[in-house]
Formats: sequence, C-alpha cells, structure tokens
Amino acid sequence: MSARITDPEQLKELLGIPFTPEQTACITAPPAPQVIVAGAGSGKTTVMAARVVWLVGTGQVAPEQVLGLTFTNKAAGELAERVRAALLAAGVTDPDAPAPAGGGAQPPAEAPPGEPRISTYHAFAGQLLKDHGLRIGLEPSARLLADATRFQLAARTLRAAPGPYPSLTTSLPTLVEDLLALDGELAEHLVDPDALHAHDTALLAVLDGAKLSNAELRKVPEAVRGRLELLDLVAAYRREKRRRDLLDFGDQIALAATLATTRPEVGALLRDEFRVVLLDEYQDTSVAQRLLLSGLFGAGVDGGGAATEPATGPATGAATGAATGAATGHAVTAVGDPCQAIYGWRGASVANLDDFPTHFPFADGSPARRFALSENRRSGGRLLDLANRLAAPLRAMHAGVEALRPAPGAERDGVVRCALLPTHREELGWLADSLAHLVRTGTPPGGIAVLCRTAADFAGIQGELVARDVPVEVVGLSGLLHLPEIADLVATCEVLQDPTANAALVRLLIGPRWRIGARDLALLGRRARALAHTSAPGGSPDDDPQRRLAAAVEGVDPAETISLADALDTFLESGGADDGLPFSPEARVRFARLAAELRDLRRSLADPLMDVLHRILAVTGLEVELSASPHALAARRRETLGTFLDIAAGFAAKEGGAALDGEATLLAFLGFLRTAVQFEKGLDSSLPGGEDTVKVLTAHKSKGLEWDVVAVPGLVAKQFPSEQARESWISRAKILPHALRGDAVTLPDVAEWTARGVKDFKEAMKQHQETEELRLGYVTFTRPRSLLLGSGHWWGPSQKRSRGPSAFLTALREHCEAGHGEIEVWADPPEEGAENPALAEAAADQA
Repeated sequence: MSARITDPEQLKELLGIPFTPEQTACITAPPAPQVIVAGAGSGKTTVMAARVVWLVGTGQVAPEQVLGLTFTNKAAGELAERVRAALLAAGVTDPDAPAPAGGGAQPPAEAPPGEPRISTYHAFAGQLLKDHGLRIGLEPSARLLADATRFQLAARTLRAAPGPYPSLTTSLPTLVEDLLALDGELAEHLVDPDALHAHDTALLAVLDGAKLSNAELRKVPEAVRGRLELLDLVAAYRREKRRRDLLDFGDQIALAATLATTRPEVGALLRDEFRVVLLDEYQDTSVAQRLLLSGLFGAGVDGGGAATEPATGPATGAATGAATGAATGHAVTAVGDPCQAIYGWRGASVANLDDFPTHFPFADGSPARRFALSENRRSGGRLLDLANRLAAPLRAMHAGVEALRPAPGAERDGVVRCALLPTHREELGWLADSLAHLVRTGTPPGGIAVLCRTAADFAGIQGELVARDVPVEVVGLSGLLHLPEIADLVATCEVLQDPTANAALVRLLIGPRWRIGARDLALLGRRARALAHTSAPGGSPDDDPQRRLAAAVEGVDPAETISLADALDTFLESGGADDGLPFSPEARVRFARLAAELRDLRRSLADPLMDVLHRILAVTGLEVELSASPHALAARRRETLGTFLDIAAGFAAKEGGAALDGEATLLAFLGFLRTAVQFEKGLDSSLPGGEDTVKVLTAHKSKGLEWDVVAVPGLVAKQFPSEQARESWISRAKILPHALRGDAVTLPDVAEWTARGVKDFKEAMKQHQETEELRLGYVTFTRPRSLLLGSGHWWGPSQKRSRGPSAFLTALREHCEAGHGEIEVWADPPEEGAENPALAEAAADQA
C-alpha cells in the first residue's frame, strides 16, 4: 500500500486529537508484539483506533488485514465504529463506500472488503471452528446452544439421571447451576474430565488416611465425593450436547483452543490473513482464550496433543504454561489494566496480561514490549488522588502499572462528598436527597449512577428516588430479582418447584400479603421438624423462636429435610394437625389459604413457562394490585414486572429455536435466575439504557462506563469491601480444584490436610479476596467525572450489631480531610449496649 501518513503530527491533525507522548508511542510502535497497560480513563479505545489508522495510513498493512477482538457485541460495535470513523477522518478509506451491514452496536458477522474485522472473542472462536473444525473432527452441522437452552438441557439431564447421588443434597435448581458451573470450569481450563476424576479419587484416598480433626476438614471429602458425582452428571450433559450436535460458549472456546494448540497450519493461515491483531480488555480473558490466541498468534504450538470429541472438552495439558513451539513475533497488541481485573470469579485470569510478553514474544524469543497509558482524561485530579492511593498495593503487584495523572489543567477538579449516617434508612434518605438536589439544580438524571456492592439495596434506593420524583432505572436481570414484586414472584415459583425451599416460603409468609409473625413461624417450623421425624436442637419448646425458625430454614440432607411447605399442607385438614401447638386463629386461616393456593398452582407446573408465570400473577393478585395503584412507585414496579416477563418470554422463545423437545420449564428458568443471583456482578449482558434516568447497578456492571456523578452507598464494614468468603473447591463440588486450573500458580492451595493446612489456605484465600475487592473499589471510584458521593451507616436494616465505616469510607473521609472534598455528616458510634432502632420498629410493627 502507498503511504498517506508520514509522521505522528500529521495523524494528530487528521484525527483532531492531541495525543499524549504515551499515546503516540503506543500508536506509532512498529508492527510487533506489545502490551499496553492502560489505566482507567486513559483512552485505550482511541489509541487502538488510531493505531489501525497509523498502520494502514503508513502503508504497513491493508485495512482488511486487521483483526480486533473484545468481549461484548456492544464493545465490538463501538470499536468497529471508532476504527471506521478514524480511517475516514484520516482519508485512508473511501468515504463513499457502503456502510457495513449489522447496524447499531452489533458488529457485522464478516467484515466487508477493505474493512478491518472487529469481533467478539466468542464470535471469532465460532468462526474459527466453522472454517477449520473438521481438522479436529467437529462436524459443520454443530450448532451453538443458546444460553437459555443450556439450563433447559441441564435440567433434563438431571431429570433423566439414574443416580443415586447421595452426596448431591441441594435442590434441583441449584444442581442445574452447579452442573453448568463445573462443566464451564472444565472447559475454561481445558481439563479433561478423566483428569479431574483421577485427581479427586486420589485425594479421597489421601483424606481417608488423614486425621479429620475438625468440621471443616470433615467437609472436604463430602465436597470431593459430590464433585465426582457431579462429574458423572457433566458427562451425561456433554453426551446430550453431542447427541444433539450442540455446542455452548465454553465448548466453543475450548475446542478453538484445542484447534489452535494442535494444528499449527491453522495459525499460519490466520497470521497470513491478519497481519495485525488487537486484543481489548485482555485482563478479562480466560486460560482457554489465552491459549487460543497464543496458539494462533503468539509463542506457537508444538503440534502435540490430540483433539477430542466435540462438546466433551479438549485434552488436558495445554492449560499449563505457554505453548512450546517457535515464537511467531506476530504484530499483536493487547490492551488491559490489571488493576481493573474484577472477573476472576467467572474464569478470567489477570496473569494473562502480566505474562503477555512471554506468551507473545518476538521471533527471537525475547519478551514483547510493554507500554503504559496513565493520563486520565475522565476524572478530575482530586478524584484521581483518591484512586491512586487505593490502588498503590495493586501497582506494586503488577509490572508496568503507573499512577493515574489528570489532564493538564484538571489537577484541582473533582469533588468527593462523604457521609456516615446513624441508620441504613437515614443513609438511603441522605443519598436520595443529595441526588434529588443535583437533579433540581441542573444535573441530568442520565448523568448520575448509584453503584452498589450487591443488589440488596436496589429496592430501597428505587423507592426513595421515586418518592422524590427522580426518574430511576434498575439495570440488569440480577438487579430486577432484588425488587420486591419480582422477588415475590420468584419465591412463589421456587416453593412450587421445590417443597424444601424454606427460605422462599418464609419470604412469602412474612410479606405484606400474609403477615405471619415470628411466633407462628416458629411453631410452623416445629411442626415441620415433627413431620420430618427430627428433634428440635437444644431441647425445649421454650427455646428462642428465632433460633428454631433458623433451624427449620437451614438446608440439610433431603432425606431428612425439614419442609415448611409440608407443614403448611397440614392446615388443609380440618383444624390442622392435632399436635397441640398454639397457633393463632389468624395464622391458621392464612396458612390454610396459602396451602390451598399453592396446591392449586402446582397443578399447572407442566404448562409452558409463560402460562405458569401468568397464572401465578393472577392467583396471587400481584398484577391486579400493581395495576390498580396510582402511585408513582407502583407504576415503576409495573414497568419492572413487564421487563421481567419480557426476559422470561425471551428465555422461553429461545427454547423453541434450539429444537429441544417440549417447552421451556420452570425448573430450567429457576436455574437461570439462580445463576443471575449468584453472579449478580454481570451474568446478563444488559447495559444501562439511553433514557434520562438515574442508573442503579452493581459495581461490577459499571466497568467501562462513566457518569458525571457517581454515588456509592453501603460503604460499611464487611460489606464493601466484602468479607464474605469466596466459594472454595474444598467445600463446593461445582468448583475445580486449584491444582488443575491453568492459572494455578496465581492461586493459593492446601499444603497439607490438617487443621493448620486448611486454616492457612482459608487465610490465603481471604487475602486473595481482599485484592479482588480492592480492584473492584478502584473500578468503582474511577467512574465519576466530577463528583463522587460515598456513604455508610452504623445500624443496618436487620443487624443486631452495629456496622460502621469500611476501609473505603474511611479512605474517603481522610481524602476529604486533606482538602479534596466535604464530610457532610459523620455520626458518632452507638453507645455501648444500644439496640438497633430498626429492630425495635419491626418488633413494634409485629406487636
């Protein structure tokens, strides 16, 4: 190609962007392997687009020889549009050429002639298998399994499994989630099921000879036996996928990685087709994705290994270390930020970014170059001071990470305002008052976001903002599930599907419709224990009713499960069971009415999913209640319910398109929703809409987004940063042992099977989690452009002990005290022995 651009200054003029020296160095680097450690707000997408323009405009590569990969369709569409616009602005492509098909944020399936190919990682893997899958025995007829259909097929596999599975003691919806989780981890780390079977069988032998001296040690063989049983179900699920000629996303990436690491001719073809490769958000790639990319464009492959049957997962061996073939020195540019690596819970490995120089070396084997982008053009300097202080430990852990710098002239911009309120209710009121004032004084609602560590406060925040006439939108499926109208509907579904869903039934019983008090609940739990032929722990009927109720709700072996639903059914008999328990007359009537309602609804469980949901709404009266209410909050909740039903309808519709027998089931849908709750950090791909509303979402879902104003409530001890223990492979069957993971060297493991060994492992996992929480805090506090509001409280909505400020809120206060913001309220700690006023109010309401 002839050169149309000759120097960086010309590029700046053509694009109208005053690139920093850092950006210019990344953009104009020769076509060779390089990794760019791009800090928050440092313009990584701008740099990627400009690098394409530089390489094309200087004649080093043709546009169609550029491959760009990122994670979502929206991100791929935006990157494609930025690249296209930059090429047009620089005059290196024809302005009269027809726009590519696809439109909006959706990238075209294949780039037209003269256009770079911008795609998602999954779509690229799918196209690779379509073009070359026959090389590893994958038939072209294999179809991609829709996410909804995965849950449907997993549920059917469980229904058909002969068993017995004595160690799998959870409910069916939970088993659906666990089966898919283990199947996904095996695929993400390219672990052969036989390798897991051998590992856990050997571990059981070791544990059989060990002294299991405490309860935690005794749980380990239970989890291992459960994983072996779950592995049997995974094998059955994979056989079903193979029989139906189906692949899911995990299979797609794993098989593509097998192709890349066992068929060197495929890499040669791809490197010839794409002379330049851009990898976006590289810190979020999994081990399998890294092996796919390094096998094609990096350190090469050794030609060893063997392909496996489709939908069973590739052979193990590739998951440990880089490929050992000759280095290609291909022009791969990876962009990412280890400080924003917040998706380790779903298989991402931050080590991919750290180890890029050795995974993608020069042709002579020397490590790839590492660049840094550190000038933040989003946030004011005073906000960046806070972020830099928090991220100091992260910068020390990763090579090439530099502190963020504000744009020239923005050093004193940005404000932090923080508050510590006496109660949770007062905190939400302060938050809503602050945002309402901003809206009244000219801040567009769409320029404001509320970022929460979990979705638990979504309903309260929504209600407070609606009460102040502030337009508000709760973002994402996981957020909807925490709103009361949806939570009640899902709780009813869980009780209908699973008679042992005690927590869901308790939610219904204590809710505004049935209003059952603690005393009658405790008596119901006592009757449930009697029906299950178990005795109440601790003795007498005069024990604490709260403890008795908690014992009834706690999950145990299904053969001995205490079922509150079974106890409820006894009230359908005349007067209920004659066991002498002093239920109140009102409770007896309400128990009988609810039991009759549930029995009637169970008759329709075999109906199509949408029929079941609409019948529940009709019988419970929820839809009518919301329709009849004129209040603004009820109107918002009607919209919420409609959105949820649209999601359910989409789930059901995808089943028909996958050619599975029958209709979408309630069991499969509950498994889908359970995973959304488990991974409320972003299971669904929904993003904030374009409406001019305050957005309420989890901190995890905020990554890559920005607003003028960001409010972060719930900065209280143990909540954010969270101290909730991460699920561990030594206690949960669905989690792959660390030793088998491709990133095992980055994770703690058990050194010896003793009480001390397990304690040390848990302590190391706690430290690992603290690092992940610090990354999440860094992402959260780098979202605002001009104003950050942070708040906490002493008394939570239902806690007996006071909470107080977390380390994050304390850091905000110190930042304000240093002259970078304002401390609006800072309540004194409660007096010794003080009672939570929220509990006192609740007790008064029940009296």
